[in-house]
Amino acid sequence: MKTFTIGISGVTNGGKTTLAKNLQKHLPNCSVISQDDFFKPQSEIETDKNGFLQYDVLEALNMEKMMSAISCCMENPRHSLVSTDWGNAEETPILIIEGFLLFNYKPFATIWNRSYFLTIPYEECKRRRSTRVYNPPDPPGYLDGHVWPMYLKHRKEMEENVTWEIVYLDGTKSEDDLFSQVYEDIIQELEKQKRLQVTS
Repeated sequence: MKTFTIGISGVTNGGKTTLAKNLQKHLPNCSVISQDDFFKPQSEIETDKNGFLQYDVLEALNMEKMMSAISCCMENPRHSLVSTDWGNAEETPILIIEGFLLFNYKPFATIWNRSYFLTIPYEECKRRRSTRVYNPPDPPGYLDGHVWPMYLKHRKEMEENVTWEIVYLDGTKSEDDLFSQVYEDIIQELEKQKRLQVTS
């Protein structure tokens, strides 16, 4: 059975991982792949003229390795190590991919069944980022000097080039509200696909 693939992207600290984990708990036959697991070693990350490590760009990620992991998961969903229980064998396998630069990577363009993009205002992003511990830690001025400008640049590029529907989500909503909104949308899509399979 064809894997139903969901992309959750958006701003740093927008709630992507939390949403993906909440969905995984409630969706049957569901696996999650996180883009953050595919960062290159720090020794391979470029620095700009201000000495800021360029983590918020596609070049900082091993996208070929990520693509390979996704392909493997889509071809053999039952062999995934990060899936929930397999209850009903007739259930459609679901793969959630979450990360800050999913919709800017052209080879991914054809895999999405549903795409979501989380946004939060700058001040909220700054507040949340200040509570997170990163390795390496954010140097002073990193959000303003690298992270936020890259987010705006990549979002603009995405909006200019994406040819499929993206659902924008307000990341300032509560975890429960975001979960409910996306869960209901996914269930509707899955039911729509099942109806199409029956009639085709």
